[in-house]
Amino acid sequence: MSNLSSIGLDKNRSAELADKLNELLANYSIFYQNVRGYHWNIRGDKFFELHVKFEELYNDLMLKIDEVAERVLTLGHTPEHSYTSYQQLSEIKVSKEVSDGRKGVADILESFQILLAKQRVILAFSGDMDDEGTNALMSDYIRDQEKLVWMYSAFMG
Repeated sequence: MSNLSSIGLDKNRSAELADKLNELLANYSIFYQNVRGYHWNIRGDKFFELHVKFEELYNDLMLKIDEVAERVLTLGHTPEHSYTSYQQLSEIKVSKEVSDGRKGVADILESFQILLAKQRVILAFSGDMDDEGTNALMSDYIRDQEKLVWMYSAFMG
């Protein structure tokens, strides 16, 4: 029992999972800031439609950032919090082109591919260690994001 955390999970595996979640947190944080940039700076004929969609997305990302950080804490570890760490850990890169709506949507789709891959790895890992809390979170994120990929892809034609 000495190797079990306060929520009954293996401490060593929980540390590995917290590292994976911190990587996810970094990717979410960079993605969030990119989408804020698209929302603030969008120009062109799809302005009204995309301005609203980008706001919906960054509000959702903000909630997920908080949930992932809280899950890291629940596992007994410390969530990353510095933008410098996020840039080092994130596979999603800071977007420089933020005024072209189609480019923004293409970047969003690419970011979702990265997130979905990372979340599937976390889902498998948390499933193997019987961590239902993380497993449920990842499962919900994957389901929601697959639908968003379909919708943003439909926009792109």
